[in-house]
Amino acid sequence: MRVLVILLLGVAPAWAVLGEYESSISVDQQFLKGEIREQARPGYKLHQITASNGTTVREFVSPNGKVFGVAWSGQFAPNMQQLLGSYFPELDQAARSQVRRRGGPLVVRTDKLVLVSAGHMRSFHGHAYVPSLLPNNVSAEVVR
Repeated sequence: MRVLVILLLGVAPAWAVLGEYESSISVDQQFLKGEIREQARPGYKLHQITASNGTTVREFVSPNGKVFGVAWSGQFAPNMQQLLGSYFPELDQAARSQVRRRGGPLVVRTDKLVLVSAGHMRSFHGHAYVPSLLPNNVSAEVVR
């Protein structure tokens, strides 16, 4: 159903959404028509989807099944509203209050969200995580 709604609305590709459950990852793989690899890591699972256009999305899932972090790299910037879900307003508010050097990275650090995004045409990368969703004994540094 989610894929159908996205196709009908013409929205950019779907990604797993921060704070939502792991089940959203299979929708991402189908939509991207990408190859998925899953790896068990100490304290979390990593799902990596690689699309045929070279876009890579890494989704970090806690033992309770929630996406606590996402990272991306590829030719195109992701749809941040879709990627961040209910955390997008936090990004929007923080970004509006920031003075950025043109072409510099966007860095947002709040109690609810940490996001770093940078890039230029054909080379975008970044990561975001929710500090309160980080599993015990897992460093924020894993979300890259």
